[in-house]
Amino acid sequence: MPKATDAIVLCGGEGLRLRSVTGDAPKGMALVAGRPFLDLLLLQLQRHGFERAILAVGYQKEVIESHYGMAAFGISLTYSPETRPLGTGGAVRNALDLVTSDALLVMNGDSYTDVDLRAFVTAYRQAGADGSVVVVPEDGRADCGSVVLDAGGRVVTFAEKKVAPGERYINAGVYMMSRRLLDDIQTGTAVSLERDLLPRWLGHGSYITGIIHRGRCIDIGTPERYQSAQNLLAGVETNTAEPHSEGQI
Repeated sequence: MPKATDAIVLCGGEGLRLRSVTGDAPKGMALVAGRPFLDLLLLQLQRHGFERAILAVGYQKEVIESHYGMAAFGISLTYSPETRPLGTGGAVRNALDLVTSDALLVMNGDSYTDVDLRAFVTAYRQAGADGSVVVVPEDGRADCGSVVLDAGGRVVTFAEKKVAPGERYINAGVYMMSRRLLDDIQTGTAVSLERDLLPRWLGHGSYITGIIHRGRCIDIGTPERYQSAQNLLAGVETNTAEPHSEGQI
């Protein structure tokens, strides 16, 4: 049986576009419906059976570390600090030595997608994929690239512009990845998962699946979206009970 799946939450961003409404707080600590946004992600992990999370921190990392300590909502926490911005891919690689499982969940720390994470892990393992990504139907966001899937759900391309044929979706920023896939990233290199690594892995023939989710995908990356999230995420993930014990994920 595989070891319980670790999660990496990418929460090192400065949130420059949010400064006008959140001040200089790290983006993950921006208050949404009265609580730090990271609370929503950690509670989601807890509710779906995760036991351990690695927080990839950067900007004002001490604020996040002092707030959460070594555990939150029944989840053991470990921190992977970066001394300079490494991008989403570089941050994952920087945290990889702290991962104890054969595959890992990666979540962007500035978006909340109400997907069933346990089912996502199961689908990834059943597919025998190198990686999987949660995708949602396009909703008009201009700053998101398109993910193109074939009829069988395999990712064809990550397209920054709509140039490839096929049904297009938005990358929700929730991934399952094998350690073997991530070993491809050079340590200490600033690199983007979305723009650099995923297209490169596809070009090398890696098997990456897209799991379509038709529920909510809410990010707080702009002042307008941040304000909208106050109502959209009110009351989400309020259960602080102990983690579910339905078997390893």
